[in-house]
Amino acid sequence: MITALYACLYVREFPAQAMLRLRPQLKDTPVVILEGTPPRQTVCSRNARAAALGIETGTTRAELDVFPGVTHLPRSLAEEASAHTALLQCAGQFSPRVECLTPNPNLCQMSDTIADTHFCAILDIAGTEKLIGPPEKLAKKLLHAARALGLHAVIVVSANPHAAICLARSLTPRTTSNSSPLAGWSTAVIPPDEEAIALQQLPLTVLNLTSDHAETLARWGIATLGALAALPEKELIARLGQPGRCLRQLARGEAPHLLVPSDPLFTLEERIGLDSPVEILDSLLFVLGVLLDHLIARATAQILALASVTVTLALEGGSTHTRTVRPALPGNDRRLWLKLLHLDLQAHPPSAAILSIALTAEPGSTSKVQLGLFSPQLPEPSRLDVTLARIRAIVDPAQGNTRVGRAVLEDTHRPDAFRIIPFTVPITAPNAHAPIPQAQARTAARRLRPPEPITVTLHQRRPTSFVFRNQRYAVERAWGPWFFSGNWWGVECWSIEKWDLVAQSDSGAMISCAIARNPLRPATIDDWRIEELYD
Repeated sequence: MITALYACLYVREFPAQAMLRLRPQLKDTPVVILEGTPPRQTVCSRNARAAALGIETGTTRAELDVFPGVTHLPRSLAEEASAHTALLQCAGQFSPRVECLTPNPNLCQMSDTIADTHFCAILDIAGTEKLIGPPEKLAKKLLHAARALGLHAVIVVSANPHAAICLARSLTPRTTSNSSPLAGWSTAVIPPDEEAIALQQLPLTVLNLTSDHAETLARWGIATLGALAALPEKELIARLGQPGRCLRQLARGEAPHLLVPSDPLFTLEERIGLDSPVEILDSLLFVLGVLLDHLIARATAQILALASVTVTLALEGGSTHTRTVRPALPGNDRRLWLKLLHLDLQAHPPSAAILSIALTAEPGSTSKVQLGLFSPQLPEPSRLDVTLARIRAIVDPAQGNTRVGRAVLEDTHRPDAFRIIPFTVPITAPNAHAPIPQAQARTAARRLRPPEPITVTLHQRRPTSFVFRNQRYAVERAWGPWFFSGNWWGVECWSIEKWDLVAQSDSGAMISCAIARNPLRPATIDDWRIEELYD
């Protein structure tokens, strides 16, 4: 029988950390997060440097003027929702059963505040020892994964989830002098059947007591969980009711809990609100680089790559500007994605200053291009994408990718019926043992685009001579007419009468060509055009 084992992923000051993870330039600056309507704004969260200055939660905007050098940021539920989703996906890498005990900011759009300013998730890690290792190793790996998201967290492993939550609330990130990548992070593992011993020195504040219960216990002189756990159960219930029994169970690490796993959708999305409107593209690329780093890290953790990236810019005036970049192959090369976004935004700039940025990615497989020993070397997909983006910015700035690519014939007899599709790189190498077809001599037809108008002389509805490029040609041989028509049921009805001619000019020059006209129009000598020249 597998023994129950849980890991608590706890992130305090979540609103501040969700904002600072996308603003690395502020990591060494005291930062506070304000909520409310100006001028009645109060501090709802702050980073460690601001807390060291003495700034508390609930400090008003006017009181912050006493603390110089403190950066003020408005609370952003959108950025908290992105960090919330990223943490759940991070926890899902270690266990398929994850319960989030804090609300998703996406579900709190109707209110300006969220009741608590922390993130707490419970992972059911029973039976993961053979895959990941002992609980201590799992805690370190979970810390490393959270660190990749730019969030400071506390990890506590215990057989009782409530005991893990209480201990996690009491731990704070500690600063160490070593160069370990996990420096500044806290982990703890509570041995089985020792929950009460691990919790006995903790203050009552880790239980989220109501004001009435806190006042009652303070009058009794109860200040720690150990003192609360030592109270007689029947007498405690007689004075506090059933909540007293629940508090005693929490203090002893015996409170039952039914894990209800969350089932979040896998999405790759990052959002950030700019502190001031941005009009310069170079400043925008700096922010896009930070968002790309987080998207690539989240995709790499799932053994995926970015197949496409969509940038949505919120502009002044309420409008939005959306662009999507899709290279030939999925990849996680940050420099490639940043260059492709730069070229695309340079060719399609926004019409106003930018207020916020949303970056959404579509995941794809991390497949590689396999080449054969005797197949020709193909260009690198990344270099091909950048080259095509440069060409598209010159010849196709506003046509929607309809002028750069390769031509594909359409299923119709209409002349010049083709479309342009993007270039693609084959995943597998061509068959080196395939037989090479023998070259055959064929007549080459050179199409004239656009077709050139000519003057044709008819005799009994057959061409006998024509004038082409200021020279008169006498028809010696003629084949035709060939009739092509289609779309007679719609407004794009077309019909063509075509002739293949061999003619000689007055100077003796020979020409082989194809001429055509539209028989639906009234027959005139000026309705003909030359479409092809045969070599």
